[in-house]
Amino acid sequence: MPPEPKPGRGFAARIMTLQFVVVGLMILAAAAGAMWVTVQRVNEQAQERALAIARTLAADPEIRTQVRRYADAETLDAAALRTGYVQQAAEGVRVRTGAFFVVVTEDRGIRLAHPTPSLLGRKVSTDPAALSGRESVSREYGTLGESVRAKVPVFAPDDATVAGEISVGVGVQELAARLRTAGAWVLGLGLGALALSAASTRWLVRRLKAQTLGLEPAEMAQLLRDRDAVLYGVADGVIGIGPDGRVSVRNKAARIMLGLPHRHESADIIGQPYTDARLPAPLVAAIAEGTGATLRLETEHAALVATVHPVAREGIDLGQVVLLRDVTTIETLGSRLDAVQTMAGALRAQRHEFANRLHTISGLLHHGDVAEAQDYLGEVIASGPVREPVQNLAAIEDTYLRAFLGAKGVEAYERGVVLRVGDASALYGSLVDAQDATAVLGNLIDNALRAAVEGPAPRWVEVDLLSEGATLHLAVADSGDGVPGGLDVFAEGISTGALPDAPEHGQGVGLPLVRRLARTRGGEVWIADPGGPGSTDHAHSGAVFAARLPGVLSTDAGTTEGKNTR
Repeated sequence: MPPEPKPGRGFAARIMTLQFVVVGLMILAAAAGAMWVTVQRVNEQAQERALAIARTLAADPEIRTQVRRYADAETLDAAALRTGYVQQAAEGVRVRTGAFFVVVTEDRGIRLAHPTPSLLGRKVSTDPAALSGRESVSREYGTLGESVRAKVPVFAPDDATVAGEISVGVGVQELAARLRTAGAWVLGLGLGALALSAASTRWLVRRLKAQTLGLEPAEMAQLLRDRDAVLYGVADGVIGIGPDGRVSVRNKAARIMLGLPHRHESADIIGQPYTDARLPAPLVAAIAEGTGATLRLETEHAALVATVHPVAREGIDLGQVVLLRDVTTIETLGSRLDAVQTMAGALRAQRHEFANRLHTISGLLHHGDVAEAQDYLGEVIASGPVREPVQNLAAIEDTYLRAFLGAKGVEAYERGVVLRVGDASALYGSLVDAQDATAVLGNLIDNALRAAVEGPAPRWVEVDLLSEGATLHLAVADSGDGVPGGLDVFAEGISTGALPDAPEHGQGVGLPLVRRLARTRGGEVWIADPGGPGSTDHAHSGAVFAARLPGVLSTDAGTTEGKNTR
C-alpha cells in the first residue's frame, strides 16, 4: 500500500520559512553589494594613498637631482646605492606611511631604492609605465607579491625630461583585513535583521491566528466554499449580521423574499448597518434585542417565518444569523385544506342524516308498517337529502360551491348566525379551480362569522356571487360592528380580535393570505365598506369585504348561454 501523505506544514511554519528565505536572500544581496562597494572603496583609497605618496616623493628636489645623476651615469654601484640618499629617503617614507614598498628607478628601469637592498642596481620586474611621462595606477604582482601600486614619473630638475619613476605599493593583505572587518559588520547586521525578522514574523503569525480563530488558509478557503454552497444551495433565505451591526452576507433567496437590491447595485445591503438595510421593522427590532427570536413576516408576495440566532465561537461574538423560510405555500395549502375539511364535515352530516332516515325506514318495515314507510320515504324525497340552513341557496347552481356554502351554513347555524345568499347573486358557469375560490370565500366567511357573533342581534352573514366570463366576483357582508377606522386589516400581524370591543375581522394571517392568493391569480381582495358609524349602507353597520378571482370559472359558451336564457 502506498504510504499515507504527510500532513502539510502549518500556516505559521510556511510564513516563517518564507520570511527566513526572503530575509536571507535580502541579506545575501545586501552583503554582496556591501562587499562589492567596500572592495571598490578600499581599492580607490589604496590607489589614492599610493599615488599621493609617490607624487610627494617625486616632487622632492633632492630626489629629482639624485635620480637625474644616476640616470646620466653609465654604471651604478649597488653598495653606494644602499647608503645613498635615494634609498634612505624612500625607506623613510615607506616606514612613516606604512606602504608595502617604495621603489625608485632611473630612466632605464634600474632600481635606485627598494625595501630589499640586494635588489638594488637591478632592473625592475614590472613594466616601468611612468617612464613615458604619465602616471599609472594598477594591481600587479612583483617580487614582493601582489599589491596595488601607483607609478609616478620623476622629472629632471632642469628640464621636463623623465629621469626615472617612483613606484609605491599597498599590499593586498591590508585590503583583506579591511574586507574582513567590513564582512564582520555585514554579517552582524544580517544576523540582527534575521533575528528581528523572526520575532516580527512570530508576532504577525500569532496575530493572524487570533484574527482567523486559529484556522489555516486551506481551512478558510474550504469554509468559504462551504459557505457559498450552503448560502446558494438552500431555498431558505440567510442574512449574516456582523458584531459591528453591519450586514456581512445575504444569499439570493433572502434578496428575493425581502425584495432587496441586487449585489451589483449601489443600494446593496452588504456592508450597511442592518438598521439602514430596509429590513422589515419587526425583524430589525428582533436583531436589536440580540437574544434570538422567531417571528412571522408579511411581504407583498409572500408570508415568511424569520428566526434570529446569535452566533459565538470560543467566547467570541461573531454576530447574528437571520434565517428566512417562505411559508406561503404551506399557508395556502392550509387554507385549501380548511375548505376541504368544511366539505368533509358537510358530507359527515349528510351521512349521519341519511343513516337516521334509513334507520327510521328500516324500523317501519321491520314492524310491518309498509304504508307508513312509503309515506315517510315520500317526505324524504320531497324535502331533499339534508337540511341546508342557507337562505336562497338555490340561486347557486354549481354543485361544489353549493355544497361548500351549505357546510358553512351548518357551521353558522350552530353559532347562532344566519348565512344567506344575496338576491342579486347571478353565478353562471362552474368552478374550474374550486380550491382557490373556496379558500378565499371560506376565509372571508369565517371572518364575517366571528364579527357577527361579536355583534348585535340579529346576527347574519350575506354572500353575493357574480360571474363575468371566467372571473368570479364575490362580496361578504356581516352584521358586526365594522372595521375600526384607520386599521389596516391586511397589514402584517394586524388582528382586530386583540382590540377591545372590536369585531374579529382578521387574525393577522387569514386576510393577508387571501389577498396574496387572489393577487397571484391577478385578482384582488379589498374592503368595500368598513361599516360602523361611517358606513355608506344604513341597512347594517357591519363590514363588506369584496374579492375578484380571475380564471376560477369555466367559460363554456353553450353553458353560459343556456343559463342566461332561463
